[in-house]
Amino acid sequence: MKVALCGAAGRMGRTLIRMLVNEPGLELSLAVEAPHTPLEGRDAGEIAGVGRIGLPIRGAEKLEELLAEVKPDVLVDFTVPQACVENVKKACARGVDVVVGTTGLTTQQAREIEEAVRKAGVRAVVSPNMSLGVNLLFNLLERTCARLKDYDVEIVEAHHATKRDAPSGTALKMAGIIEQIAGKKPKIHSIRAGEIVGDHTVIFAGPGERLEITHRAQGREAFASGVIKVLKLLRERGKPGEVLSTEEIFS
Repeated sequence: MKVALCGAAGRMGRTLIRMLVNEPGLELSLAVEAPHTPLEGRDAGEIAGVGRIGLPIRGAEKLEELLAEVKPDVLVDFTVPQACVENVKKACARGVDVVVGTTGLTTQQAREIEEAVRKAGVRAVVSPNMSLGVNLLFNLLERTCARLKDYDVEIVEAHHATKRDAPSGTALKMAGIIEQIAGKKPKIHSIRAGEIVGDHTVIFAGPGERLEITHRAQGREAFASGVIKVLKLLRERGKPGEVLSTEEIFS
């Protein structure tokens, strides 16, 4: 499977490059950064710290022609919301499947992605967090909410100081699960400090006791491993014209 990666020089992009270069069955065929990037032409492997791999970083202003030239099977996007929507639309127009890990998408932006996927009939997975552990946490959260509906619930999430969106997409998804099952909208407390990779805690507080469900990412490999798993399952479990979540792909 030929993989195009948008956001190749970002934190997640570099981690994915390090994993993709040694992953059987997956070929990193296109590494894309922001339009008119100063990294244009630099070797993607060197940017990721694995040495030369013979694949230059390209600017997103050329994405349409690059997709036509390289013909990847899937585009993986870890960029920013507006760029992500444009990248997905261009991929869909070329019949390229998409995997989106970009967070901070608005409801309207998510709808635009869904519409592009539906019209093109491509396979798609969109998730704020592709870690296997976090997706198990979503399942645990559903079961806990059903049993502790009368408890107070709040969410605490922490990430590195340069993360642009707050609350995190993962925290917002957790809040959505809680609201749907327990009928209450939890407060979300966001921390942006240092080099924190990603911590999420849901607190259930009731009479005389407190239950906490926590996931701590110790490295971005946790997220990248989930992306690799999604890529390998996409053709088998993806549905043409539909946007699936990681829970649906992993189940």
